[in-house]
Amino acid sequence: MFRPDLAKVPIVVLSNNDGCVIARSYDAKPFVKMGEPYFQIKQKLKQHGIVPFSSNYALYGDMSERVMTLIESMVPADEVYSIDEAFVDFTGIEGLDVLGRQIRSRVLRCTGIPVGVGIAPTKTLAKLANHTAKRLQVQTDGVVNICDQVKRDWVLRNTDVGEVWDVGRRMKVHLNSMGIKTAMDLAKADAWLLRKHFSVVIEKTARELAGTPCLELDEPDPPKQEICCSRMFGKKLKELPPIKEAVATYMMRASEMLRAQKSLCKKIRVSIRTGMFNPEEAKYANGVVVDLPYPTDDVRLLTKAAVDALDRTFRPGFNYSKAEVLLLNLCQPGEYTDDLFAASQPAEATRVMAVLDQINGRWGTGTLRAASVPANPDWGMRREMMSQSYTTKLDQLWKVSCV
Repeated sequence: MFRPDLAKVPIVVLSNNDGCVIARSYDAKPFVKMGEPYFQIKQKLKQHGIVPFSSNYALYGDMSERVMTLIESMVPADEVYSIDEAFVDFTGIEGLDVLGRQIRSRVLRCTGIPVGVGIAPTKTLAKLANHTAKRLQVQTDGVVNICDQVKRDWVLRNTDVGEVWDVGRRMKVHLNSMGIKTAMDLAKADAWLLRKHFSVVIEKTARELAGTPCLELDEPDPPKQEICCSRMFGKKLKELPPIKEAVATYMMRASEMLRAQKSLCKKIRVSIRTGMFNPEEAKYANGVVVDLPYPTDDVRLLTKAAVDALDRTFRPGFNYSKAEVLLLNLCQPGEYTDDLFAASQPAEATRVMAVLDQINGRWGTGTLRAASVPANPDWGMRREMMSQSYTTKLDQLWKVSCV
């Protein structure tokens, strides 16, 4: 979107600390496998002209939200399935091909992101139609409607069973051994026999391919019962102060998620550990659970409890590589009952947290933060090949030259 010079260049995106490949453009897939460690494939990337990028989660999340908001404004009901995928309910709507092209055109015009649209009677068939739209983009213009039985049969016959939703590499081997090699073979297979041999998931997949809806549009997820923030450090840490900074930073993020779902936390768990894969390094891992004085979403109280807990878990002499904060026993305000004299979160704290979220929501995460959270820590994630944050940081906005 922001680098048209990379439009025809193969690209891979790396995980936290530039660890391994977690996303690949289509032209990079023949040369790079998912999960390959970056340090092992540097030379191969250079050899094939593949450009690596560090993960830029804030930018991806922002662009995803823009795309999903546009889609939501054009349809009666939708389900955001992942950061780059959504299901839409077209029940009762006529002219589906036209609407599919309108969605694709508007998203492309407003965000610069090309999307594929697959239209079908079931979720699994819609995924298959979408896969076909991407595979045959020139012929289909990115929109494939297989509500028609003839078109559906063509797609099923010409799609390998391994490309079907919920059929992984191992399942493909098992299905191939039963003579099921295409999506059509799976659609015609005995669904009850598949359930007996494998699982209800494969049974539902077969029924959906045959045109029987088994998967409804999901309702919005209920509030989480636990919230976790866990990160690898950008470098090994031996001293307690920087680890406390990291835990305070992770707690800042976890508390934002807590308040976003309007929950309170009664208990937290803080843990740290060394690397587990170097046989020459001493291993250590430990965690502690802390009961809070009252259910809270106040980042100040949560951070103090987490940082103080580190004094009980830290042991000198180890190279620490990761920390984790886990918010436990979550509840909604008014869902818990304490004794008459138990303390509760002051109203002032609730108002302060609301102001904190308003400021960070308007000016960007981290604009206002606890003093124990550093702005640019030297232990932060290694992201040496990260793109600019074109839409999420004022100092990195996209600049366009006009002649």
